[in-house]
Amino acid sequence: MATAKAKRKSSSLLENVKTIVYAGLIAVAVRTVAFEPFNIPSGSMIPTLLVGDYLFVSKYSYGYSRFSLPFSPPLFSGRIFGALPKRGDVAVFKYPRDNSTDYIKRIVGLPGDRIQVRQGQLYINGQICPRKPEGTYDANDGGIHMVLRLYQETLPNGVKHDILKATDEGEVNNTPEYTVPPGHVFAMGDNRDNSADSRFMNGVGFVPVENLVGRAEILFFSVDAEYPWWQFWEWPFEIRWSRLFMPVH
Repeated sequence: MATAKAKRKSSSLLENVKTIVYAGLIAVAVRTVAFEPFNIPSGSMIPTLLVGDYLFVSKYSYGYSRFSLPFSPPLFSGRIFGALPKRGDVAVFKYPRDNSTDYIKRIVGLPGDRIQVRQGQLYINGQICPRKPEGTYDANDGGIHMVLRLYQETLPNGVKHDILKATDEGEVNNTPEYTVPPGHVFAMGDNRDNSADSRFMNGVGFVPVENLVGRAEILFFSVDAEYPWWQFWEWPFEIRWSRLFMPVH
């Protein structure tokens, strides 16, 4: 009887292990081919994305590269079922300098496009992207509060999105004209004067299409972590309820 009991216990344990393994494989598969969660650690995409936002990125939007896989193993190069982003997409990509750090920016330039910023305004292929003033915006980036100018910018394909501006002066607001090379895209943050992006050729620079991880789709959680994590009684007041399940555009 003891032997039969031990066998049943061993069989039950084996079934539990198999269930955990199957669940883990399913989770990895979903994360690899469908959706992956990301969180926003910096204010470079304010006002579209805030520090403390959590979002899902669709992995299938641009096809799959080695960066679609956990730990980015060099199993193959290029993209499978590859598709270029659209201008205006908010995309996650691997930082080209180390191929491991996740960045999230707005794609404004595609292969062959000519990109320039003059007096703070974006030009694509010689055409200005008009911006409409929308007042001011109180930005909070890591506890630093700034009142910035809010604009609605329109890209050549008609995509409209909000940007922030502190100034129209300085090097990042008056750039050379960049021609996006084949197999690359040009990415910029919506918080235009506080974003390390493709304007910095010794930093992000042109982003290889292979480095794209996916397109930002929807916020599933957002928290304004103003208090230490252990003050659990403040948690309900820190959640940005109005941002939950908000689409990213």
